[in-house]
Amino acid sequence: MKLFGQNSLSPVIGKARYADFSCAAVSICLFLLFWQFSSALFPRARLIPPPTTVIPAFIRSFYEPIGSETMPGHIFRSLYRVFLGFSLASVTGVTLGILSGRNRLANAIINPFIEILRPIPGIAWIPIAILWFGTGENGKVFILFIASFTIIAANTHDGARHVDPELVGAARMMGASSTRIFFTVVLPCCVPQVFTGLQIGLTINFMTVVAAEMIRSRSGLGWVVSTGNDSGNMTQVMVGLVAIGIIGFALSSLLRLAEKRLLIWNAN
Repeated sequence: MKLFGQNSLSPVIGKARYADFSCAAVSICLFLLFWQFSSALFPRARLIPPPTTVIPAFIRSFYEPIGSETMPGHIFRSLYRVFLGFSLASVTGVTLGILSGRNRLANAIINPFIEILRPIPGIAWIPIAILWFGTGENGKVFILFIASFTIIAANTHDGARHVDPELVGAARMMGASSTRIFFTVVLPCCVPQVFTGLQIGLTINFMTVVAAEMIRSRSGLGWVVSTGNDSGNMTQVMVGLVAIGIIGFALSSLLRLAEKRLLIWNAN
């Protein structure tokens, strides 16, 4: 059974999405034009290659190797590292965030550490990562883990702490057990905050992967950028940055889509 007015709203929604897409396309085109002309007109901007150089080089990177890998290989290595670090941060951060948000003693023990660690950027942990884990993959995963863990834990903590107590009380009055209250009241109420933390954490992970892959790497998007910088190859640097931006945007969009699907009940 269709809701009243659903058919009449569909064209409006379609036009709004088309308008958003058109505005995004126009803004990207204007940015590329500005980049192209500034590279030709301003002396300092000439140090950065124009899009007419970067875009063909980006396309060629998919079949011409940069170092030992083509661009798909570098993307896979970076995604693998981000996936490991982000997965560990998500499981640990959500668990500790819910625990500290719902238990006073746990909050007194856990939350101060989260608040102290949160202002420290992921790249500041590079010396400690090398000391603890060496220059292998574990050090890179640790940096990515610590970069997003505190953000996820803090957002989850806020969501769990601000669950409406009237909903919890009503569930108790109806005879619901603590376990049932957690899964039917507490968890659904804090999931929007959890997704906010996950989105921010994923963005920070992709911002940190450049620094993490500077630790004795032979592949990855961060390696592409850092080796291009070391050799003065600004075209390679820009190719790596373009790839990081596109993949990061795609992952964030997928996470927002998952949130929309899973939290359809929370849609405005």
